[in-house]
Amino acid sequence: MRIKFEKLSALLFCGILGAAAVAVAAQKTSLRDLTVLSEPNASVWIDDVGYGQTDEKGRLALKTFAGGTHRLRVRAAGFREVSQPLTAAQTGELRVALAKTTDEAELAFQQAEAETDKEKATGLYQKALRLRPAFPEAALGLARALLDRNETAAALKAIQTARRLRPVYPEATAVEGRIFKADNQEEKAIASFKKAVTEGRGVQPEALTGLGLLYKERAENFGSSGDFESEKENYVLAADYFKKAVAQLGGAPDATTVYQFLGDCYERAKMYTEAIAVYEEFLRLFPDANEAETFRSFIVQLQKRIREEQ
Repeated sequence: MRIKFEKLSALLFCGILGAAAVAVAAQKTSLRDLTVLSEPNASVWIDDVGYGQTDEKGRLALKTFAGGTHRLRVRAAGFREVSQPLTAAQTGELRVALAKTTDEAELAFQQAEAETDKEKATGLYQKALRLRPAFPEAALGLARALLDRNETAAALKAIQTARRLRPVYPEATAVEGRIFKADNQEEKAIASFKKAVTEGRGVQPEALTGLGLLYKERAENFGSSGDFESEKENYVLAADYFKKAVAQLGGAPDATTVYQFLGDCYERAKMYTEAIAVYEEFLRLFPDANEAETFRSFIVQLQKRIREEQ
């Protein structure tokens, strides 16, 4: 996942996707420590949610879901991607061996994924598709790059290609929702986000976050117009989607941003007890996170506000 809309609109919507059975409605997320050992600078996903890259020694320490079976993917430049089950019993160190590849389409795709210049990335995705026309991941990557360049019509065409190549493709459907949202076609965006969740059998944190952000923006607009009842209603609806998203992100780095959105929605809806519970849950899961002190200060401020309003 590359999650960031406001900030998260760039960060989160690039890699979030879940295709395994994750506890969608879990009230208490339980995480385990895992260290992936592979090639240096290898990208790691669990249930298609990005967890970062290995270091120069090929190590990445992370926290992920405890229990259940998930899917681990690892990819490094110049190597063929590996996808394998991650069972509930696997903890500690997990070695993932990668084999080198000379496939030109795969190499072009990898270069595109690593390219920060969206114009150059677009050309590399197109090259990958010329070399391998049946390459849905490249079509999806092309759509993301085009969307980042605000070329929504071309991005939608690339999504249509991706979904033609892979008819059930939750991540592509979530990006379709983003494209419609960028074009201010909110009802179509909602329909695509919900379809992505259905295609993912309930698990699609990118789409859930998209829904949360959409209703959060609606709440802000209602508040600006003085319709405070509708404002609260939409903040609560946004919080419901953010809550489902964080339950699916586990220990992924992007979870921090979604926790902030979730707590903020509860605060703006004046549901202070619920907001405190969100921040406490974050601190339980990530006590050493860079944002931990900020979350602790949120709790102190809200507790003070509750006392003042009693």
